[in-house]
Amino acid sequence: MSTTGHPFRQFIVKVHGRCNLACTYCYLYEGPDRTWRTRPAAAAPAVLERTADRIAEHARAHGLTAVSLVLHGGEPLLAGAGTLARFTEAVRTRLPAGCAVLPTVQTNATLLTEDRLTVLARHGIRIGISLDGGRAEHNARRVDHAGRPSWPAAARGARLVAERFPASYAGVLTVVDPTLDPVETYDSLLELRPPALDLLLPHGNWSAPPPHWGDVRYGDWLCAVFDRWWSAGRRETRVRLFEECLALLLGLPAATESLGLAPFDALVVETDGSIEQVDSLKSAYEGAARTGLDVFRHTFDDAARHPGVAARQTGAAALAGDCRACPLLSVCGGGHYAHRYRAGHGFRNPSVYCADLQRLIRHVSGRLTVDAVPAPASREGGTP
Repeated sequence: MSTTGHPFRQFIVKVHGRCNLACTYCYLYEGPDRTWRTRPAAAAPAVLERTADRIAEHARAHGLTAVSLVLHGGEPLLAGAGTLARFTEAVRTRLPAGCAVLPTVQTNATLLTEDRLTVLARHGIRIGISLDGGRAEHNARRVDHAGRPSWPAAARGARLVAERFPASYAGVLTVVDPTLDPVETYDSLLELRPPALDLLLPHGNWSAPPPHWGDVRYGDWLCAVFDRWWSAGRRETRVRLFEECLALLLGLPAATESLGLAPFDALVVETDGSIEQVDSLKSAYEGAARTGLDVFRHTFDDAARHPGVAARQTGAAALAGDCRACPLLSVCGGGHYAHRYRAGHGFRNPSVYCADLQRLIRHVSGRLTVDAVPAPASREGGTP
């Protein structure tokens, strides 16, 4: 067994490093990091084979019972459904007995067809879809390289998954746009029948603040969606941010990149085999995710010992003093690591969304407290 403290359990593999869309706000292709330009467009078979070996090696060394395999890009379907299926099977057949692979492809949905979905479903690959909302006007900035709207194709793909392959539907990921009506946005996404919804705050930091920061409160937006979700009377969909906030408030274990103090357990393999930290760091500065390691010469335990990775696995010790003294620490966890960056000061700062996270957590806590206390019995004609 390995002596590395916190093994990786989520492997984000860039099977294709380009995208068929040119979203105007994309932090990966429009942000400060340009390393993608020097990498192959697609991962070569040798890279994928070696990555499968490394995943199995890591699982065996740490006695893992399951690993999450995220097939990513760019747009991973540009590599072809067959490539995704073969790579998934390569990982599956190499894993030790008793260790399951949980594969998901994260796609913009424009390339989803019945044939491709049939291949993915046959190999147990679930479909995660990235959208900005459930209507055309919400996705106006998601265009292709000729400036044409992506929504017609994305909507067809999303509805095809919901109607014909519901067992393969992992859910929808959407980045919060505070200029859109929060409840209308949430309701529009429900029309796509996602079993789960990930609401992500736009990547930004103290040196490059997120859009509309200071003008609009992201916390208010999230609170409005929480109230709509919480008051529905039934679980229309899972919202990971809200469920994990509730779990942490109740003292239950929860793990998300945006909340809590659980050690971070994900890494990225790029199309050339480079081992990197997660892409969100690329929103901070050029090379922020780089480790200098690759799957041909290094193990994933080597990556776990990298100073940048180790810093994310030390919990509260890596946080700013203000965060360590905050009564919300066990729930907030300092917020998303990338959102703490300030040029010249690194990542040892509160999140640029500190006020918004406090607003959300206190609001959720208040609703949980009020709704957990039975209302007093009426004295008007009833039993006292």
